[in-house]
Amino acid sequence: MKIRRVRAVSRKEFIHLMRDPRSLAMGILIPMIMLLLFGYALTLDVDHVPLIVWNQNPDPVSRNYISMFEGSQYFEMIGFATSYPEMERAIDKRDALAALIVPGDFSKQIESGRRAEAQWIVDGSDSNTAELATGYADTLTQSFSSNILLKTIERDGGRRPSLPVDFRARVWFNADMESRNYIIPGLIAVIMMVISGMLTSLTIAREWDTGTMEQLISTPLKVPEMILGKLVPYFCVAMFDVGIAVIMGKFLFHIPLRGSVWLLFGMSSMFLVGALAVGMMISISARTQLVASQLAMAVTFLPTFLLSGFAFDIANMPKVLQLISYAIPARYFIKILKGIYLKGVGLDVLSGEALLLTGFSAFVLLAANLKFKKKMV
Repeated sequence: MKIRRVRAVSRKEFIHLMRDPRSLAMGILIPMIMLLLFGYALTLDVDHVPLIVWNQNPDPVSRNYISMFEGSQYFEMIGFATSYPEMERAIDKRDALAALIVPGDFSKQIESGRRAEAQWIVDGSDSNTAELATGYADTLTQSFSSNILLKTIERDGGRRPSLPVDFRARVWFNADMESRNYIIPGLIAVIMMVISGMLTSLTIAREWDTGTMEQLISTPLKVPEMILGKLVPYFCVAMFDVGIAVIMGKFLFHIPLRGSVWLLFGMSSMFLVGALAVGMMISISARTQLVASQLAMAVTFLPTFLLSGFAFDIANMPKVLQLISYAIPARYFIKILKGIYLKGVGLDVLSGEALLLTGFSAFVLLAANLKFKKKMV
């Protein structure tokens, strides 16, 4: 392999990139747009759930109970109802996602020392939001019940009891439980896989479409020189995208970066080599740019989004899909990114994922070299 030939092919690809604003825009602007859209739109946090309340007998006790929902960040009071049909209309129109009914004997039951009941209605068409909102409501109700119990004991002259178990939760690595903190690192992996595959999926196919492949075949270029020369420009563009994504994550989304920046870019470069080689394999297999672009989207986006652990927990997948996920490089890269971003760990912890990622990149790069034949067929 001669560096001079690799440099010549790379220079040719750089010139093509500069002269083709669409390719350059796809390589730089689209990752930024995707990160912005997904970063703001994709969230698992449930805040300000629209809530409508029907308080059938307003009094200090029931108002105190309702005030816990009004003061919570998880619920947003949209108004008070006076009947079931009114609440049903609010939920049907999606003005409210949940409804709380406090019966007329609520205060009377509490003051007499009996168990009081309140009804909670939630729109189950969005099961994730319904489940989380119900959990928040249950927590607020339990807190209200504990306060009533303690006040009753003190009023009757008893001593405030000590809880038999003092359970205190401490969240590591993402103390605020912000879904954005672990979604953004995963998004970087998904976006880089898709964009890298799309960029290089057109390189070889474009040579066939434009009729310049015959000229390249007639040159003394060797296959590794041609593939490496074509990968270098897009590798530079992809690494530039990683830098932009890191800056946006830090200053726009305020994602903590606790680990080594050098390790982050080192592992990103290894991942990008494999992702670009996948696109190159697609480009070698497909002789037209249209087929190559369609294959690239199917091969990169769907497996990466669905089977990498980004959108769905791999442990909850069927065994067959769990086995298939081992062939998805983003699975290892996402774990590396979360370890660097949130935990601040290094290669002593992430060495297994780093070796698997390196092995994948080497395998795909070798396969691309073996697949490409410098001859007319």
